Amino acid sequence: MLRELPAGRRIGARLAESAAIRALGRLEHGALELRLPGGRVYRAGTGDPIVVTVISNDVFRRLARSPGLGFGESYAAGDWHTDDLPGLIALVVRNVETWRAGSRLARLGRHRPHVSPRQGPRKARANIQYHYDLGNDLYRLFLDESMTYSCALWEEGDTLEQAQERKLRAICEKLRLSPGDHVLEIGCGWGSFALMAAGEYGARVTGVTLSQQQLELARERVAAAGLADRIEIRLQDYRTLEGQFSKIASIEMLEAIGYAQYPTFFAACDRLLAPGGLAAIQVIGMPDQRFERYRRKEDWIQRYIFPGSLLPSLEALQTAMRRASGLMVVGLEEIGPDYADTLKAWRERFFASLPKVRALGFDDRFIRIWDFYLASCEALFRTRAIRDMQLVLGRPFEEPA
Repeated sequence: MLRELPAGRRIGARLAESAAIRALGRLEHGALELRLPGGRVYRAGTGDPIVVTVISNDVFRRLARSPGLGFGESYAAGDWHTDDLPGLIALVVRNVETWRAGSRLARLGRHRPHVSPRQGPRKARANIQYHYDLGNDLYRLFLDESMTYSCALWEEGDTLEQAQERKLRAICEKLRLSPGDHVLEIGCGWGSFALMAAGEYGARVTGVTLSQQQLELARERVAAAGLADRIEIRLQDYRTLEGQFSKIASIEMLEAIGYAQYPTFFAACDRLLAPGGLAAIQVIGMPDQRFERYRRKEDWIQRYIFPGSLLPSLEALQTAMRRASGLMVVGLEEIGPDYADTLKAWRERFFASLPKVRALGFDDRFIRIWDFYLASCEALFRTRAIRDMQLVLGRPFEEPA
């Protein structure tokens, strides 16, 4: 049922609707069918169209105010729905440069100041807890049994759990883990890597997290596995760590710290990594060509899912590494395409568990937000609008231990 808007907002929405229909006429990739209130239908592109049904014209006002935020905000508000959310977002991503080309707002956006807020320990903990302390029971509903919340490595016929085990094992192999190693894991999550490194490779592991709920469950899992003598899980900011470790692992934690902290992160890794040591960093990244524009303005994911986050470019990471440490990249593997399949699996499991999600106290707006989050990330990885890298770091003139 169409929701009526106040008169002033209706005028603004009509203007924004006209702009959206003009943009639809410049569609170059894919096909779209836009169904508006009152029975009006607009089609563009070739092939089978993705259907978008507008419930409230407020969607156009939100898009006019802020295209980047308004797309997700209007979906969360229930202003529209579609028969293929990941496909629609992929279509938008593929066409966005065409739409931006003639946009006055896009030209002004190139002159926005850079946004580089610093995250002190208190702010960093609050940002992490905003997302990860939604409750372990929620994450159990869509993650695999290992509770691994990062990109898996898939082979044909894999279950999600098998694909995650392959990823964890790949990181252990890249670190050349052995029973003589003491591994530091920065951002240990619910302990899946620590359990693999200690249980299968015999290493000692010290893991740190800023999430109280992750800490509690990780410690429970370590104790249940009988590995409390080899794994220590701490609630601690990596910047306060002391000592040295033969190996360092960090799996999709670096995105959370923000641009200003990249040098701090690599300086800490350099300080904590023993001579001859290796570090394996898995990190979601932004293509170099898009990074400067991306970091000028908060996007929907940063506002509603991961506050304080910023996807780094490889160039930005290497620049920070060079300026703040003696480390260098000695290995790189691109695994971004595997993330699209990982997110597809998470989204399917999330929706298969909707009655349990609601029973945990999460409402329809939360469900739509998470639907948009999982679908948009799947689309971004599938179109290579973002990437995922496994970096191996070492020092020049050193033989790996």
